[in-house]
Amino acid sequence: MSEPITAAVSDRICKHMNGDHADAVLMYAKVYGQAESATAATMDSIDPEGMNLTAAVDGAEVPVRVTFDHPLSGAKEAHHVLVEMLKQPQGE
Repeated sequence: MSEPITAAVSDRICKHMNGDHADAVLMYAKVYGQAESATAATMDSIDPEGMNLTAAVDGAEVPVRVTFDHPLSGAKEAHHVLVEMLKQPQGE
């Protein structure tokens, strides 16, 4: 069974994504969060239903919520879903 997405797991995922995959976080904000003009983004938290990002849009920090297409069962599924979201054609 996958590790549940607790606050500690969310922090771990966010630190990893922001530190190692900033380009992916920006893509999530632009494509899935409808923040097309964002120039940077950080992942603030993730939960089974979605993720909260902060995007830089026109010099302002804007909160962005990206909702998943189904509730996630845990950390392992979160990893798979985040990777799959990157593989989707941009904008679909």
